[in-house]
Amino acid sequence: MATTISRRSFTLSAACACAAGGLLADDPAAAQQAPPFATREIAPGLYVFRCQGHQAMFVATPEGVIATDPIGLRRPQAVTTYIEEIRKVSPAPIRYLAYSHHRFDHIAGGKPFKDAGATVVAHHRARDRLARLGNPGVVPVDEAVPDGGRAIELGGTRLELHYVGRNHSDNSLVMRLPQHRLIFAVDRIPIESVGFRNMPDSCLPDWLEGLDRVLAMEWDHLLPGHPNAGGRLGTREDVRNFKQCLLDVSEAARRMAQEGKCFDQAMHEVRLPRYERWTMYEARLPGNVERFCGFWNNGI
Repeated sequence: MATTISRRSFTLSAACACAAGGLLADDPAAAQQAPPFATREIAPGLYVFRCQGHQAMFVATPEGVIATDPIGLRRPQAVTTYIEEIRKVSPAPIRYLAYSHHRFDHIAGGKPFKDAGATVVAHHRARDRLARLGNPGVVPVDEAVPDGGRAIELGGTRLELHYVGRNHSDNSLVMRLPQHRLIFAVDRIPIESVGFRNMPDSCLPDWLEGLDRVLAMEWDHLLPGHPNAGGRLGTREDVRNFKQCLLDVSEAARRMAQEGKCFDQAMHEVRLPRYERWTMYEARLPGNVERFCGFWNNGI
């Protein structure tokens, strides 16, 4: 039987500062006003840990804990607090640490999890990328997820790790908890926010095709890697709206490319009033236009 996601989840706040590392959130103003750290239970045994503008998910089972993204880049206190918050709700060993993708702002700082006995899991391209980069602050991957995905079964809980194609990176995983009808998708599906596009390996039209694959899955609730206004969970409608935003930016850039107005003129002139109320509209829309101009103007 599916678990109902709580609308009145409790919060455990830590009285400490989340220093350094910067803030990359879908709603930076809201993140800055909130307590530096918070943990909330959104369903029995399912928790969200947030440090300012980043958040991760962990699942407590009788046989152990499955944690995701350490979110400890240049902020070791975030990782220490993350583990302390786990220990407040479960004395069970931390069995797994699953990386959503290879970006350091989400996965740096995992050594305390590894020291606690966690097996580090990530997509095989994330494993290979991290091995080449050799960042001492990022724990290497122990088990690689193939393109066909894999599942972690622990204490009656099943966590599915799905690869649905390239998007913000070429190694992002969608983590699905069938019991809770929830997915955890980091950096690829912001909620009522214009996406952060300025990544060298952001891939078009793969990103759009991946959104269709996400919509084809069975789920009701979406947990993003950056909190949105109000910290609410996303819905299928949020995914459809984000896809439509990408399509609208793409069409505007296509017209500008045909008129010879890419890049600077298009970045200045394209306006999409439908999305003006979304967070990061002014800051990120020009970059999104630039990215789609590259696609329609140069085929890249």
